[in-house]
Amino acid sequence: MRNHTPVTEFLLTGIPHTQGLEHALFVFFLTFYLLTLVGNLLILLATLTSSNLHTPMYFFLGNLSVFDIFFPSVSSPKMMLYLLGQSRTISYQGCACQLFFYHFLGCTECFLYTVMAYDRFAAICHPLRYTAIMNPRVCAILTLSTWMGSSVHASVLTFLVFKLPYCGPKEVGNFFCDIPVVLPLACADTSLAYRVSVTNVGVVALLCFLLVLTSYTRIVISILRISSSEGRHRAFSTCSAHLTSVLLFYGPVVLIYLRPASSSWLDSMVQVLNNIVNPSLNPLIYSLRNKDVKLALRKALIQGAPEG
Repeated sequence: MRNHTPVTEFLLTGIPHTQGLEHALFVFFLTFYLLTLVGNLLILLATLTSSNLHTPMYFFLGNLSVFDIFFPSVSSPKMMLYLLGQSRTISYQGCACQLFFYHFLGCTECFLYTVMAYDRFAAICHPLRYTAIMNPRVCAILTLSTWMGSSVHASVLTFLVFKLPYCGPKEVGNFFCDIPVVLPLACADTSLAYRVSVTNVGVVALLCFLLVLTSYTRIVISILRISSSEGRHRAFSTCSAHLTSVLLFYGPVVLIYLRPASSSWLDSMVQVLNNIVNPSLNPLIYSLRNKDVKLALRKALIQGAPEG
């Protein structure tokens, strides 16, 4: 170790097997990034300006939109710069920041989906006590808990990865810094850090998924007991958007962290889906299936338009 110089920067190699496609990839990523920003800002505008949407369900949806704006911002700007020919290097501290914020925002979103499932459970299974169960104080505590829990989770992972010495090679086999591509570059035993990281991510994801599954099992049972077909349809349509987002979120997590074999190209493609595509889909999922959101958006845009 005394004969090696510690690494001060890493080199992002990008998506494997895409040489010569830089301009096409730039257009692709820029398009989805702009869709993500515009779509989530519109959802945020609707939830803030419409008094009809000042309910726990839309409060959490607004939180989700905020995190969907920041989540792709962890990796997209740097990636688009090097697709335009800028330097592919990222500082040691910048790499650590990418890893921390990627897992902080990802874990917060995971917790938030769980809280949103509980909110739907309270609304459908206990409609008469819903306002008492999900009062503003409870919503604030749940939101702060998701942030604090995610911060601890991301801090542990970042500490485990970057307490190890790095003295070369420095090529990160992806378009941003994450555990599966940074950890193999350490010039020390990584088995403990790898086991704890996979266990940490696995336990958080599995626990949240089981809680979501429990909530929706109870929700489905309650919906099937509703006598009117119109009531059943309304309840199902309310939950279907959230359930679609949950499935889109957990699919990439399982493929990246919890499968035994690894493929750099497949990992990069799944990360593109998780980081770039999914955040742009949530506004479509929630607005297209939701009359309240569409109406609130229409009102907000009409009020904001200059009179002619």
